[in-house]
Amino acid sequence: MTDENIKSLARNKIAMLIDGDNAQAGLLSQMLVEAGRHGQVTVRRIYGDWTTSSMNSWKETLNFHAFQPIQQFRYTVGKNATDSAMIIDAMDILHADVVDGFCLVSSDSDYTRLATRIRETGIFVMGIGEKKTPKPFVNACDVFVYTENLVTEKKTALQPRKHKDGAKKVKDEKEEIDPLPLLTQAFEMAVQSDGWASLASMGNALYQLDPGFDPRTYGHKQLSRMMMNFKERFEMHEKESGGFFVKIKE
Repeated sequence: MTDENIKSLARNKIAMLIDGDNAQAGLLSQMLVEAGRHGQVTVRRIYGDWTTSSMNSWKETLNFHAFQPIQQFRYTVGKNATDSAMIIDAMDILHADVVDGFCLVSSDSDYTRLATRIRETGIFVMGIGEKKTPKPFVNACDVFVYTENLVTEKKTALQPRKHKDGAKKVKDEKEEIDPLPLLTQAFEMAVQSDGWASLASMGNALYQLDPGFDPRTYGHKQLSRMMMNFKERFEMHEKESGGFFVKIKE
């Protein structure tokens, strides 16, 4: 990654705080993409009682996306202590002045006052939750995304390609990672209202989704040349003023 690319990543910083008791682990990738549309997700935390079996579904995916698990014991049966821990941390982050916005993931109305308080400071706040989320919490956010509207495709950038004969590769042979799902996620983060995304913005999104991303991993010196290898999925053109732009083919 060049110094120029690193400087281009200096954009709005987002704190993504997830109520693990009221969110779906299987949608973490999609939720990260939604938050990434508004900035670079620098603070990543998931709250819950990790001693309970209900939190097991988070363990693999939170490690992959570098989220920090925050332990919060349930001191009283029937009471949810997760919201209190998440609210306290959010206020600490707010006053530390280390982010430009928040993404609160929950369907719980208990976060309504928190969202209102953050917005009162002039800082951007978005919410992600199910359609059953109470309207006061939804309206307290600048943007609210319903999980039912998120793409729920099960494709993953970790899925290895197979040989043409359908046989799996042997263990000692280096697996090829299919970059198409990762490229698609990056496009969704960078796309503008006209349906086009600049290749530079896609590059920034790729490094946010996978800091180890490098076109050379896939046999290409540049991202633009790599994109040309996926003509069946993406349309690309170069503007006269300079710069490549990408669009998903219908």
